[in-house]
Amino acid sequence: MKLKEKLANPIYKICSELCVIPSATVTQALASTGIDCLIIDQEHAATNPETLHAMIAATQGTDCAPLVRVIDHNTANVKLALDLGAEGIVFPLVRTPEEAAHCVATMRYPPKGVRGWGAFVAHSRWGTSVPEYLPECGEKTVCCLLIETPEAVENIDAIFATDGVDMAVVALFDLSTTLGVSGQFEHPKVLEAVDTIEKAAQRAEMPLGGPFASTKSEVDALFARGYRIVAGVDLLQLKGIVANLVASVRSDPEDNLTESGEAPSQ
Repeated sequence: MKLKEKLANPIYKICSELCVIPSATVTQALASTGIDCLIIDQEHAATNPETLHAMIAATQGTDCAPLVRVIDHNTANVKLALDLGAEGIVFPLVRTPEEAAHCVATMRYPPKGVRGWGAFVAHSRWGTSVPEYLPECGEKTVCCLLIETPEAVENIDAIFATDGVDMAVVALFDLSTTLGVSGQFEHPKVLEAVDTIEKAAQRAEMPLGGPFASTKSEVDALFARGYRIVAGVDLLQLKGIVANLVASVRSDPEDNLTESGEAPSQ
């Protein structure tokens, strides 16, 4: 089942992961878990085009959709990600319905959009021939917008009404930063903005992703608030697992060396 079909089912809950680690090996392992989609990061990660293609290809043979978070709204960057086989694009810093419409247009072929044709690589990822890619896959790509500025919150109903937008994500780090309270996710300004976004998503029946989650209680809390998409971050989850291991090893000071490197005195 393609991600676009899952998003169209209002009762289907979607599990995703932000891939900051530029590794096809990590991507392949994550894709094999049964996860619905992976968001391969180019905005804040060291993911070059060669690595991007390898990571997209690493999802082959699974039901996992490879999405790419591009660095901006530039048509060329979107075209490259899609032509390497991405099933969707995640656009940062969308502030207005006009910007949302432009993002959609970069993903669509003429006459509906401005995407240039060149699916010489992508057709293999989608399992089609070169001539079949456009008619069979051109309308199956997913457009996701990150909501992360006060301007976007002010224009949220019009943004969600934009034809071709398939899903949206509340980006708390950027949203809190642009509101002047960086990292203060419980600040009244942030809570008010998030509430506005959540209510708009419910009105528009827009599939919405929220804050990162790593436990069942966090996931359940998001679903209870109307979110349909949950996500983790590969790098942070890996770091957390190793930190827990280190804490377990260091839990008994008598089993370890002192800070000076000497064995503890008996």
